[in-house]
Amino acid sequence: MTQTTAPVPTLTPIGHLESDFPDKFGIPRQPGLAPAARAVLTLAPPYDDPLAVRGLDAFSHLWLTFLFHRSPPRWTPLVRPPRLGGNAKVGVFASRSPSRPNRLGLSLVELLDIDTRHGVRLRLGGADLVSGTPVLDIKPYLPWTESRPEARGGYANAAPQRLGVRFSAAANATLATRPDGDSLRDLIEQVLAQDPRPAYRNGSESRIYGVRLRDVDVRFCAEANAVGPSWLHVVEIVPAHE
Repeated sequence: MTQTTAPVPTLTPIGHLESDFPDKFGIPRQPGLAPAARAVLTLAPPYDDPLAVRGLDAFSHLWLTFLFHRSPPRWTPLVRPPRLGGNAKVGVFASRSPSRPNRLGLSLVELLDIDTRHGVRLRLGGADLVSGTPVLDIKPYLPWTESRPEARGGYANAAPQRLGVRFSAAANATLATRPDGDSLRDLIEQVLAQDPRPAYRNGSESRIYGVRLRDVDVRFCAEANAVGPSWLHVVEIVPAHE
């Protein structure tokens, strides 16, 4: 009997995500590293039927399969993971680089709330995704089978070192005027503690960087010491402009 191959299905987003990260720069390199990061996933028709999420509120965390829609469509067999300093190369399948053959990503997020009053909206925490990300699927996280403490983590076997974050008087004054000042401060601290600067910055410690979070640009620089930067200094927080 001749076997026929089923056609490859076309992947259709079930919804799109809006997050605290308007731009790619500064997004935590793994989910959960910035618990203060918030996102909302709005399901699109016909997937916005409340029946499709019945029972989902019993789970605390979800797997999101998504598309790296802001990454180049090309891919390379070797990539430079930031955890290796941006110089050493590993195979793309030994990394979580967005430059993948099919640009598919997987992220573990916290489910904070489900709103089914007008369609379906999922409020999420700890997301590491840029606004506008197309989400292809949702699956509940099962800790009894998917948490493996004995697993080896290769070159990323431990959590990254965290830097301290200090705020200037001007930055503190800006935060004090905002109704979301406390949560924005937490978000800034958690994002900058991961040191979002490029790994290949070549010693440009005095440079001022900018990361866009929510509706502001956060400008910061490193405070260097004899063994390298141990603190990042928030110079100012200004309204973001397109």
